[in-house]
Amino acid sequence: MADSAGIQQGSPAIGAAGLVPAAPGAGGTEGSGAAGGSARIAVKKAQLRSSPRPKKLEKLGVYSSCKAEGACKCNGWKSQNPPPTPPRTDQQSSAVNLQEPCRSCSHTLGDHVTHLENVSEEEMNRLLGIVLDVEYLYTCVHKEEDADTKQVYFSLFKLLRKSILQMGKPMLEAQESPPFEKPSIEQGVNNFVQYKFSHLPSKERQTIMELAKMFLNQINYWQLETPSQRRQRVPNDDAAGYKANYTRWLCYCNVPQFCDSLPRYETTQIFGRTLLRSVFTVMRKQLLEQARQEKDKLPPEKRTLILTHFPKFLSMLEEEVYSHSSPIWSQDFLAGASGGQIPIHTGYSHPRRHTLQANSCFFLNLGEKRKPSEPLPHEENKRPRVVGDIPMDLINEVMATITDPAAIPETSLLSAHSARDEAARLEERRGVIEFHVIGNSLNQKPNKRILMWLVGLQNVFSHQLPRMPKEYITRLVFDPKHKTLSLIKDGRVIGGICFRMFPSQGFTEIVFCAVTSNEQVKGYGTHLMNHLKEYHIKHEILNFLTYADEYAIGYFKKQGFSKDIKVPKAKYVGYIKDYEGATLMGCELNPSIPYTEFSVIIKKQKEIIKKLIERKQAQIRKVYPGLSCFKEGVRQIPIESIPGIRETGWKPVGKGKELKDPDQLYSTLKTILQHVKSHQNAWPFMEPVKKTEAPGYYQVIRFPMDLKTMSERLKSRYYTTRKLFMADMQRIFTNCREYNPPESEYYKCANLLEKFFYTKIKEAGLIEK
Repeated sequence: MADSAGIQQGSPAIGAAGLVPAAPGAGGTEGSGAAGGSARIAVKKAQLRSSPRPKKLEKLGVYSSCKAEGACKCNGWKSQNPPPTPPRTDQQSSAVNLQEPCRSCSHTLGDHVTHLENVSEEEMNRLLGIVLDVEYLYTCVHKEEDADTKQVYFSLFKLLRKSILQMGKPMLEAQESPPFEKPSIEQGVNNFVQYKFSHLPSKERQTIMELAKMFLNQINYWQLETPSQRRQRVPNDDAAGYKANYTRWLCYCNVPQFCDSLPRYETTQIFGRTLLRSVFTVMRKQLLEQARQEKDKLPPEKRTLILTHFPKFLSMLEEEVYSHSSPIWSQDFLAGASGGQIPIHTGYSHPRRHTLQANSCFFLNLGEKRKPSEPLPHEENKRPRVVGDIPMDLINEVMATITDPAAIPETSLLSAHSARDEAARLEERRGVIEFHVIGNSLNQKPNKRILMWLVGLQNVFSHQLPRMPKEYITRLVFDPKHKTLSLIKDGRVIGGICFRMFPSQGFTEIVFCAVTSNEQVKGYGTHLMNHLKEYHIKHEILNFLTYADEYAIGYFKKQGFSKDIKVPKAKYVGYIKDYEGATLMGCELNPSIPYTEFSVIIKKQKEIIKKLIERKQAQIRKVYPGLSCFKEGVRQIPIESIPGIRETGWKPVGKGKELKDPDQLYSTLKTILQHVKSHQNAWPFMEPVKKTEAPGYYQVIRFPMDLKTMSERLKSRYYTTRKLFMADMQRIFTNCREYNPPESEYYKCANLLEKFFYTKIKEAGLIEK
C-alpha cells in the first residue's frame, strides 16, 4: 500500500479519532482520515437507502443486465444524457423515467430492472449497500499502487458485482475458511497469561490481563505491510506464506471494516502463531517507541503500567512466540485445576457490543476499565432525555457507593436473596470448575483428554436420562456435527449440554442437558446455560430450540425458554429431531447481555434502586399540615391539590381524551371495532360461544362477551363513554384466558388481539401513549 501520510508501514493508525483501521488503499494514513472515509460511506448508504424507489431502481439498473427479449448482452444500463460532474441540484431531484433508453443497448431502464419489481425494500437496500461498496472498491483499485493489494481489491470488486447481478450474498471462495490456524492469537495469549501468571494474586493478575487486552486490541487494528515491502525488509522470509495471510487479512479483516457487505472477522480470532510471528518484532519495537513518545501525556497511574510492565510483558511473550517448544500454542493446552483459565476478550468480537473511544493518545484509554463515574462516550448525546429521567450526576454519585465493596451487603449463598448461579460463578473464579466446548473430530489427531471427557459426558447423560437409549446418546455425543459444553470439576466431567448448531437457519438445537445427581442444586445448570448463551452470541446465533420432557420444562423456563417459538417454522422443520411426549421450547438471546455476569448486574441495579429510593424518601419526609378545607364545607378536592402529593412524583395516570360529541365517539369506536374484527386473530371471538362447542363454559364465565354483541351494542348507541367500550372488549380477553389453558391457540389469539386493540385505542387518542 502507498505510505501517503508518512507514517511507517505497519504502524497502528493513531489520529484524532483514536485507534481505527485505515481504509483500503490508504496504506499507513492517519486513522482520522480512515475513519472519515468509513463515515462518508455510511452516510452515502443512508442517503441512498432513504431515496425514492425509482431512484433506487436507477442506481441498481446501472449494475443489472438487460432482461429484454432477444438475448440482449448489455450488462448495465447507461443513461443517454449523463449528468455533469458534480451533478446539479435540479438534476438530482428530477424524476426518474423508467422508459429512458440505454446508451449501450437502446432498451429502457425498466428492461434492466424487471427482476426488481417485486423485491422487498429490505432486499433492495441490501443490494444498494453492495453497489456503494463496489464503487468504493473501484476507486481503491485505481488508486492502489501495490500489485498484490490491487489484485485483491479487484477480486473483491468482481465478487460484489456478481452478487448484485445474481441478487445473492457475497461469499468468498477460498480453499480454507476462518479460522486459518488453531489456536488463535487470542487463545494463545490467553494461554500465555494462564501459563505464566496464574499463580499471582488476583490484583496483579488483573494487571496482566489489562496488558494482554492492550496487546490484542493493537493486533486487531494493525496495518500489515504489503508482501513486496516485506520482501525488501526480510528477503529470506516465507514470502508465499506471508502473501497468503496478507490476502486473507485484506479479505476477512481489513476491507470488510469499510465494505460491510462482506463478513468481517477479528485478526486475533482467525489467525494464529504464524501471522503473529511475522508482525511481532516490528510491532513490539514501534509500540515501545510510541509509549516513550507519549509518556508525558500519560497519567501517573498509567505511566508505570505502560513504561515498566508492558515492555516486560512483551519480552516474555516474545519468548513464547518464537520458541519451538512453548506449550501455549498446543491445542491440548488446558488450564490446571489450580487456577482455571483466564478469559481475555478483546472487546471487539461483536460489532454490536463495543464502541471505540476518541482520544489522541492511544495509551490513555487502551485496556483500561471504565470508572463507574464516567458516562459512556456520546451515549448521553444519542439517547433523548425522557421526562422523569434521573440526573446523571446523581447516578454517578450512587454508583460510587455501590461499586465500593464495603458498601455492598454480603449475601450468604444459602440466602433467599443470593443468585441461583452465584456459588457456581465463585467456584469458577477460584478454579474449582471449568467450562470447555468440545467435540469429536474425524480430521484431527485424537486428543486423549477430550475423548475421556466425551466418554464421561456419555455416562452422565445415560445416567441422568434413563429413558433415552444409550446407543442414541453415544451416537450424538460422538457425532462430529454435535458439540458439547462440558462442566469439569477436579478433572472429571460432572455435567454438560450437547447441541448442534445450524448457522444457515439461525438457531441451535439443544439435544441433551444434564448435571450428575450428586452435584445438583448448586447452580451448575444455570451457569452452564449462561456459558452456552455467551458462546452462541460470540458465534452470532441468537436462538435455541429444544424438546423438553415433563421433568425438564421447569428448568428451561428458568433459563428463559418458552413455548412461544420465535423461529419461523419453515426454518427448523426437517432440521431438528422430534421426540414423542416432549414439548418444543425456544429461547431468543439478547446479544447485549453478558449472561454469565447477569445476576451480578441485576444485584447492582437493585442496590442502585434501593439507594435512590432511600434518597427520595429522605427528601419527602417533610410533614405537611392537615387539610382544613372540609371543616369549611368543601365536599371534594382534586388529588393533586393535597400538599406534598406532587413532591412524591405522583401525577395523574390513565387519562385520555373523552370525546364529548356522541357522533364523533360513535364514529371513532366503529372504526376501532372494524379494525379489531378484521384482525387475523379475531376469529375465535366473532360470535357468542356455543354450549355444544364448549361444555361448561357458562358455568365458568358469568359475564360472556363477543364482537358480535359489541357491534349490536354500538349500533344501539349503548357506548356513551370510551370506558364502557373498553370494558366490554377487555372482558372478551379476560374470559378467554380464564377458560382456556395458556398453551392453547385461543389464549395466544387473545393476547395478540388485546395488544392490537390497545394500539388502535392509543392511535385514536382515547388513552395516553
